[in-house]
Amino acid sequence: MTDFPSSKYERGKIIAKTGIKIGTNYAQRYIKKKVNKKESSGTDSEFHSENAKEVFKEFTKLRGTALKIAQGMSMDQGFLPEEFADVMSQAQYSVPPINKALVRSILKKELGAYPEQLFQSFESEAFAAASIGQVHKAVLKDGRKVAIKIQYPNVRETIDSDLALAKTLAKRLVKKGSDIDPYFEEIRSTLLDETDYRREGRQIDLFHSRFSNLDISIPEWVEEYSTERVLCMTYLEGRHLGEFLKEDPTPEQRDHFGQLLWDFFHEQILDNDYIHADTHPGNFLFTYDDKLGVIDFGCVKKFPEVFFRNYLNLLPTHLENDDKSIRDLYEKLGVIKPGSEPGDQEQVYFDFAKNYGMTFAEPYRNDVFDFGDPDFDKTIRHFTKDAPLSNEPRGNEHFIYTTRVHVGLYNLLIKLGARINTTRSKEILSEILDVEFQPA
Repeated sequence: MTDFPSSKYERGKIIAKTGIKIGTNYAQRYIKKKVNKKESSGTDSEFHSENAKEVFKEFTKLRGTALKIAQGMSMDQGFLPEEFADVMSQAQYSVPPINKALVRSILKKELGAYPEQLFQSFESEAFAAASIGQVHKAVLKDGRKVAIKIQYPNVRETIDSDLALAKTLAKRLVKKGSDIDPYFEEIRSTLLDETDYRREGRQIDLFHSRFSNLDISIPEWVEEYSTERVLCMTYLEGRHLGEFLKEDPTPEQRDHFGQLLWDFFHEQILDNDYIHADTHPGNFLFTYDDKLGVIDFGCVKKFPEVFFRNYLNLLPTHLENDDKSIRDLYEKLGVIKPGSEPGDQEQVYFDFAKNYGMTFAEPYRNDVFDFGDPDFDKTIRHFTKDAPLSNEPRGNEHFIYTTRVHVGLYNLLIKLGARINTTRSKEILSEILDVEFQPA
């Protein structure tokens, strides 16, 4: 009793059909615009939105890995038309839910009883639904309000088939002999972790103990009502970024929540422990008592120490504009090939990565930085669109998730238009890296 195709053939057919349809739409659009050059940009916007909606509709049927891709599209900073990011943001918490009978069946299988026997009350309508599960409000028999996350059927079983299909497609595009296995294994292991709700429960406990003393609200894991595919946690009141912005918040409110986001991620670095690596609006709440709520801990990463130290060291070397040290780090991190020299064929990758890195280092140049500056947003989008095309993978596989954290954070702050004080974050980085940040 399931709404989802789970075989490799069924899922591959949907992905192929979607790709062909969207590709044909864009090809026809290109020809039409060549013939009629008076098409307006407004029509362009509508065209991109309709195609994005088509992709989202088909990916919704697949859920799982496919919707994880859609979530990635929602954080895009320039590779895709902006309309794709707007539509795909629905993949963060507004996916059509599974039917009520299936929800009851899953709870009976996982927890041994139907919801009316387990809880004082249970809302059969999901209030949030995303890539691998949907969330229902409930009240425990002891009176605690909780959120019950229920995993969609067959999600775990489809990860390998989805990634196998993606890998087959990728091998047609990359340079012959390129090793793409580490990238796919990194994604696979992370997705498998995300489907283990007991693991997520333990991460909730860990983050609750680490951050509950700050202005950060972390739910509590309710282990006795949790399994590998059902997760119970205390319920947090708040609103997501889109809802918050519709309230027309004051600059002070924007700055306040932006500062909490900025500080949360830098405090994680200080602990040298697991880092929340799923930085999209659906995973954060702006609570009514002015705290930052963090509500999803499926994708948390503990990066290898050597890699992560080299990654962090990119910041001071870019601020110092130290080409030799930057080049050395890029080689260690796999961005450019070993033994490269200034002016050789690797120079185009070096120049792009350095300029992009300089942009991401910009907030640390002063004690206060304004993410609401439209020029900063344009600069990030410019470098994203101007990325050198290559048919060979570049960069360590762990960049997949460090980039997700970094780009996701900046994207949230840009949407907030927040002014951030960077003093504490520079103190943390100085302590970890044993460097001094020079006054602007």
